[in-house]
Amino acid sequence: MNKRAMMLYVFIAVFALSGFSGLIYESIWSHYLKLFLGHASYAQVLVLAIFMGGMAIGSALAAKLSNRLTNLILWYGIVEGIIGLFGLTFHSIFVAVQSAAFEDIFPNLEAAWLVHTVKWMIGSFMILPQSILLGATFPLLTAGLIRRFPGNSGKTLATLYFINSFGAAIGVLTNAFVLIPNVGLPGAVLTAGLLNVFLAIAVYFLSKGDHYPSTKPASGADSSAISNSVYSYLLVIAAFTGLASFMYEIGWIRMLTMVLGGSTHSFEIMLSAFILGLAIGGFWIRKKIDAFDNPLLVLGIIQLVMGTFAALTIPLYNQTYELMGLFMEALKNSDSGYLLYTIISYGISLLIMLPATICAGTTLPLATFIMLKGTSGDSAIGKIYAWNTVGSILGVVLAIQVVMPLFGLKWVIGIGALVDVMLGLFILHRARISLKYHKPQVALVSMSLVIILAIPFLGLDTQKMASGVYRYGLAAISLGDIV
Repeated sequence: MNKRAMMLYVFIAVFALSGFSGLIYESIWSHYLKLFLGHASYAQVLVLAIFMGGMAIGSALAAKLSNRLTNLILWYGIVEGIIGLFGLTFHSIFVAVQSAAFEDIFPNLEAAWLVHTVKWMIGSFMILPQSILLGATFPLLTAGLIRRFPGNSGKTLATLYFINSFGAAIGVLTNAFVLIPNVGLPGAVLTAGLLNVFLAIAVYFLSKGDHYPSTKPASGADSSAISNSVYSYLLVIAAFTGLASFMYEIGWIRMLTMVLGGSTHSFEIMLSAFILGLAIGGFWIRKKIDAFDNPLLVLGIIQLVMGTFAALTIPLYNQTYELMGLFMEALKNSDSGYLLYTIISYGISLLIMLPATICAGTTLPLATFIMLKGTSGDSAIGKIYAWNTVGSILGVVLAIQVVMPLFGLKWVIGIGALVDVMLGLFILHRARISLKYHKPQVALVSMSLVIILAIPFLGLDTQKMASGVYRYGLAAISLGDIV
């Protein structure tokens, strides 16, 4: 292995640890804000909204500034260091803020709505700065490495997306099953902070003295072809892809909670399974992305496949109750039984989520790779990431506040699947793909439309959903059953 390749692998390892610590923060903040807000669900919603919103701001700022900076990797290290300092001081700040709020601020507020408003505002400000910084890490390091290691930009992009997501999936589980039980919340957030500081120091020594100006915007026929087809719509496509993916995440977590139970471990198992699927998608496409003759066609096909797989999780979900019921009959009420239950829960989560999330894990690298060939230079990375994150926030709001209350849980998945299929058709149209010359694509489009049109006739089995299979081992209940 030559020195250049070894250095690239070192940076890839750094970004894996960055993803690992990033999801520790998201998980830890939920626990802390649960104590502050007094409600676990409120804490999870607030953390998700602020975490994603801050990341959108951070990636947008990185996109705006990246063309002016010549050592993006060093700036990435600086950001990691500041995140680490926040991590090292977070517990002390939280204790001081909580004490001031409950002893001095809230007692002087007469209206209940004002207390809740101020409480949510304080909770938001405790995690917003770190979230903004976390959002800047992916665009800064990715653009910096593409400048430092030119050639095969698609592989570099997809590899970093894969390794960061994989680190995040491991971080969620490590935090839930290792850090919190052994060192508690203060120790877990301190561990993440120390890791970020270590990464910052390592990156400083690896990148000091580097000078790599912004890559020149693409020119020629390739760039022109992109701008004439779908280039100007790529940001909107990235936003809608994020919207659909997070509608899936919200829908699947709500659905699987009735199979796996509503414990903290169950939530983090499901979150890890979702992120692992994204990682596998990035891993799968990393060696293929630079070789695609028509990446737009690939992106359109993947959108169709993703929507189709997502829609099929509705009937598949009904079968998971029988699967969990079989395992519950065989498991013993012991520590070893709980370990097996946890592994089985992770497997069921992967069964539901993996096919569609693997597809989702390829879309952001593909869209970014296509846009890199346009006129934005490497600032395209931050732009795509920001729009995708904004779409994710809209997907969460749409799922929780609109679709679920008005149309029911099934349609959270159904509308997300419809969005993906429509995106796929739109991309194929804008890419000027003539389906009459692509028979496999015709078959895929036809199958996707048939499955989407079948969603109104697919249902969730309410008797199974009310069974409490994770507690009683019954896959379904009937009228008169005593549980």
